[in-house]
Amino acid sequence: MTRELASRGVTRLAGVLLDLGVSSPQLDEPGRGFSFANDGPLDMRMDPTRGESAADWVNRATEEELREVISTYGEERFAKQVAGAIVAARGREPFRTTRQLAEVVGLAVRTREPGKHPATRTFQALRIHVNQELAELEMTLPQAVDLLEPGGILAVISFHSLEDRIVKHFLRDQSTSDRLPKGLPVRASELPEPRLHLVGRAIRPSDAEVAANPRARSATLRVAERSPA
Repeated sequence: MTRELASRGVTRLAGVLLDLGVSSPQLDEPGRGFSFANDGPLDMRMDPTRGESAADWVNRATEEELREVISTYGEERFAKQVAGAIVAARGREPFRTTRQLAEVVGLAVRTREPGKHPATRTFQALRIHVNQELAELEMTLPQAVDLLEPGGILAVISFHSLEDRIVKHFLRDQSTSDRLPKGLPVRASELPEPRLHLVGRAIRPSDAEVAANPRARSATLRVAERSPA
């Protein structure tokens, strides 16, 4: 992010908004392969011209790799069963479409969460893995703070617990003064000011917002201000 902005002559920002994850237009376009709502190629890449598609990875990954990704990034408690079902199914026919994968996962997940398709967690996990979304987030957050001018605002909207955990811990660490060993004769006022100050608490959508936009149901907004130092 820093390099791209610098190439455009931008070195300071008054505010940064990070709206994480996949967008509604991407979900609604079957050709991108992010959603099982409509059948399409199993792609899931944010940039379809670069990297390995979800289909390529699903068809070559070991059962253990599948289980680890689905468990870690999807927090799917039936990850072992899903991974086994994927390996068995691809032995008969390689995965090419979102519908193929959704049907296999749907049969492997034994219980359904209210209002959620049984393949939701697996699709989330594959998308995060294919795009290395959490690693990108961990690299982007400190760059965003470096670019903020004093008093500038950093706002981050996350949509699942893995993203929000990274954001929460980063903002907490950046808004805490240096921790010194106990007993040192240093006043709190003498400690260097932290780079960020938290602005309020995490904000989640109201019932009215969710009714108007169901995709907002899992959103969490966290805000911090760049310190004047």
